[in-house]
Amino acid sequence: MKIGRGSTMNWLTICAMAILAMSLSHGSAISGDLRIAVIASQNTPPYQDVATGFQDFLKKEGVVAVVDHYELSGNAGKASEVIRGIMKQPPSLILTIGALATQTALLEAGDIPIVAGLVTNLDDLRKSKNATGVALEFPFVTQFEWMHKLLPEIKHISVLYNPKENQVKIDAAVQAAKKEGLTLLAKEIDTPRALPDALESLARSTDLLWGINDQLVLSPQTAEAILLFSFRSGVPFVGLSSSWVKAGALYALDRDYKDLGAQCAELSVKILQGTKPNTLAIAPPRRILYSLNLKTADHMKLEFSPAVVKNAQQVFP
Repeated sequence: MKIGRGSTMNWLTICAMAILAMSLSHGSAISGDLRIAVIASQNTPPYQDVATGFQDFLKKEGVVAVVDHYELSGNAGKASEVIRGIMKQPPSLILTIGALATQTALLEAGDIPIVAGLVTNLDDLRKSKNATGVALEFPFVTQFEWMHKLLPEIKHISVLYNPKENQVKIDAAVQAAKKEGLTLLAKEIDTPRALPDALESLARSTDLLWGINDQLVLSPQTAEAILLFSFRSGVPFVGLSSSWVKAGALYALDRDYKDLGAQCAELSVKILQGTKPNTLAIAPPRRILYSLNLKTADHMKLEFSPAVVKNAQQVFP
């Protein structure tokens, strides 16, 4: 084909149409007749924020899909009922938010791709061929790095844990602490009744008490005893969230839940484009927030740098 000067506009038009066609072809991989089921274990702000961040990211990326929302209110019986209802018209993908929604979907959703958020037990996700997600917890190395950043003088830290729930995690944490130049003393607790004596045994041997997700050790029933021990002994306690810090913990790392939802959406887009879920690594939250309790710091004669205080998400005076 011979192209002269008079054909320049036609040539540009052909190029533009070709580019547009390629763009539409690429977008069609994730903008066809899509249905996404979002199943939240609870109807509290973190779960809501994950769902909002997820949907906002899809909208930003131009992903056209019908998104159906389901909320379980922590009811295991309702979880199975919801999944069975969803399976009558299987969606293209399921986003699960929280442990209950995730565990039920992994058991009952067949081969439908699953992206999970706000989960701490990752073993079931790793074993599944059709699931991936974003974990709730930060890697241990990250947590210990932040201990050094916020409290540079800390050397010896302690953690109470239920071995039936967390032995594997504690073994990994001990090694991660060594890499950060910290000594981690891990003390087993088999029953809540053992908690007071275990706490008292740590009073003179630790610089800091580190809290991890543990249903036996850290619960609404044990919170008062742990925070009271921290206040009386002068051993700072690292909480699990800002609510612990408000109650008296020295500090806590937290997540940007909307951004965590966006992370789940990024994984979902890749899956909808054809990537197999089990080839996508389970990711930690990528954005770290933290809160501080200055009253607790003052009581324990600890001082945060002005920059640390300024950059905190929440400061409790």
